[in-house]
Amino acid sequence: MLVIVEDLHWIDPSMLELLGLLIGQGAQARLCLLLTARPEFHPPWTRAAHLTSLTLQRFAPAQVERLATHVAGDKALPPAVLQEMVRRADGVPLFVEELTKTVLESGLLQEREEHYELSGPLPLQAIPATLHDALMARLDRLATVKVVAQLGATLGRTFAYDLLEAVSPLDAATLQRALAQLVEAEVVAQRGLPPQATYTFKHALIQDTAYQSLLRSTRQQYHQHIAQVLEARFSELVETQPELLAHHYTAAGCHEQAIPYWQQAGQQASNRSANLEAISHCTTGIALLTTLPETPERAQHALTMYLALGAALQMTKGLAAPEVEHAYTQAHTLCQQVGETPELVPVLYGLWRYYKARGQLHTARELGETLLRLAQRADAPALTVVAHHALGCTWCSLGALPAARQHLEAGIAHSTPDQRRPPAFRIGQDLGVAYQAHTAWSLWLLGYPAQALARLHEALTLAHELAHPYSLAFARCWAAIVSQFRRDVSAVHEHAEATVALATEQGFALWAAMGTSVRGWALAMQGQGEAGMAQVRQGVAAWRTTGATLHVLFLCTVLAEVCDHLGHPEEGLQALTEAHTLMEQHEERYWEAEVARLQGVLLLRQTGPQQAEAEAWLQRALDVARRQEAKSLELRAAMSLARLWQHQGKRQEAYDLLAPVYGWFTEGFDTADLQEAKALLETLA
Repeated sequence: MLVIVEDLHWIDPSMLELLGLLIGQGAQARLCLLLTARPEFHPPWTRAAHLTSLTLQRFAPAQVERLATHVAGDKALPPAVLQEMVRRADGVPLFVEELTKTVLESGLLQEREEHYELSGPLPLQAIPATLHDALMARLDRLATVKVVAQLGATLGRTFAYDLLEAVSPLDAATLQRALAQLVEAEVVAQRGLPPQATYTFKHALIQDTAYQSLLRSTRQQYHQHIAQVLEARFSELVETQPELLAHHYTAAGCHEQAIPYWQQAGQQASNRSANLEAISHCTTGIALLTTLPETPERAQHALTMYLALGAALQMTKGLAAPEVEHAYTQAHTLCQQVGETPELVPVLYGLWRYYKARGQLHTARELGETLLRLAQRADAPALTVVAHHALGCTWCSLGALPAARQHLEAGIAHSTPDQRRPPAFRIGQDLGVAYQAHTAWSLWLLGYPAQALARLHEALTLAHELAHPYSLAFARCWAAIVSQFRRDVSAVHEHAEATVALATEQGFALWAAMGTSVRGWALAMQGQGEAGMAQVRQGVAAWRTTGATLHVLFLCTVLAEVCDHLGHPEEGLQALTEAHTLMEQHEERYWEAEVARLQGVLLLRQTGPQQAEAEAWLQRALDVARRQEAKSLELRAAMSLARLWQHQGKRQEAYDLLAPVYGWFTEGFDTADLQEAKALLETLA
């Protein structure tokens, strides 16, 4: 399949998102994309092995002469004309074409059988000095139809006949004759027949020249007239593409009329996961609001747009990006201005996500408690669902696992599908998916690996049913994380690979980073040690770039495990030193026992008298896990300490330590940890 897209500089954000999706598929399918862009264009997608970039150079003089001759019908042009065209065109192919057409239409040449001759001396101004002059000269020679070109340029690079006819003062016959002249002059290309025809300017610069040839006041009148006609006669187009109305009213200087359409366009883009487009529409609408007087209506419009902007920014730049804080802080200030408003809940939830991702867990907990008070005061089940999710995740991060489970299960009990959909709260992932994934997180820690796996399957099933890209990337990423907890290497690789592919296509920086790290762990465990190590480090760096701090200590342990696997305990201990620092700074405690256990394990890998210190760390891991009721981590700590005691000859003490922990479990006996514990007990018995 071959797809050609010309001049990416002029393409809207939604098309760029689609191209990113196609580029991601190009590595796995028979797809050839040929894209052209100006040098200043910076693609939003990342570099990949299957992408090749070519820089096109300006034409050499001989190439200019060949192109000019071809445009002239393969008839030779006078040497003096070619020499002047080479000098002025500066190797720009479009300029060469336009100069050739200008000279052919100027009357300076006489056509012979196989060549052209000058009819007299070549005037100094016969050949335009700039491309703009050449394009203007062509439009001026089309004086009778120039107004149609200008009106079409105001509509856009591509415009439909029925809309042009609706806004044009010309009758249908005159309009069609004018369009036929523009097609013949190669100003526009026609597709289909009127009234279903569409027209596209041959080059964006031709459209730009026609548009700029209008007086500013005339342009504004055209835009306002187009917007009014769209409202009056094209209601379906207005409903599906409100950004068209927004653009024309903005260009007309009618900011008050434009703002509701920018708001509608931003919301629609957000609902269909066109996040870059949503950011663009909301940012434009917010900028226009600053030109209007302060009124309650203006504040409400701003609140709605900041809310949609915050959600789109979280999905593209990550939960903890500075732009996210600005959007939600502005929205929160506007909530206080507007008064009692339903937007307060999604605003507080957006701030909660930001502070949680930044590792400011006590601030996040306070926001969760505020949400719960609001829900209880309003007796609103939908708000209760949001509040319990915020508190459940926060308490889990703080290491208070029973409290976390209580809130997560309470939220699920109050949850219905209508309360969970992203359009209701504009929070990114579907809340039903989030609940199942985060409940799986807490259940594994609490010692229920089979139930955790079942919740993961529910999260993935729901995410696939919703066909919501962000929810699916979120679910896939958490499936990879919990599978890493379970030490299921093949499942980690599968889910991480899917996460990275989807998150890269859609521009979800946060999940692409996490997926890359845990995929690196899986690769290392599968024998690709150095490649895996590189990916773990790459993912950690990318995660930090988003501003996120939460879960970095988990990633430090992932790195430490890979270092241990490769026989580099010193590097692993360096990673754990950072994990300890992060725990003290942010009180992120859910993984504290595992950090302490790995500290002990890696100390034992070193040469020298490290056993006493290592044993102290392993005992600390055991104590922390017991205090948190983190049974899965208690099992790991008990196994590591039991192995040490076995090595020291204290077999009975080792057995007595591990046996009751193993005996507590009622499920998950197919997991690596429980199988290893069983084997160790048999050795110790």
